Amino acid sequence: MGPTAIALVFIIIWWLIWFMALPIGVKPPAKVEPGHATSAPDKPMLGRKALITTAITIVIVGIIVCVVEVGWLSLADFGE
Repeated sequence: MGPTAIALVFIIIWWLIWFMALPIGVKPPAKVEPGHATSAPDKPMLGRKALITTAITIVIVGIIVCVVEVGWLSLADFGE
């Protein structure tokens, strides 16, 4: 598995986990300021979610790379 394939797998998995993590712990504000949407989150914690998403993605991509490099799974297995 080359660096380009690893980077692509990382990006795809990162975005999937990012979109799953976005709604976690989000609450609308108690007092809505004029000009803001009533559904806008009060504290979305985007930095924390990005770090957690990156950490989870590193672990998952590491497992995928190990499985492919050891030979337990290859793309040829899916073509048959």
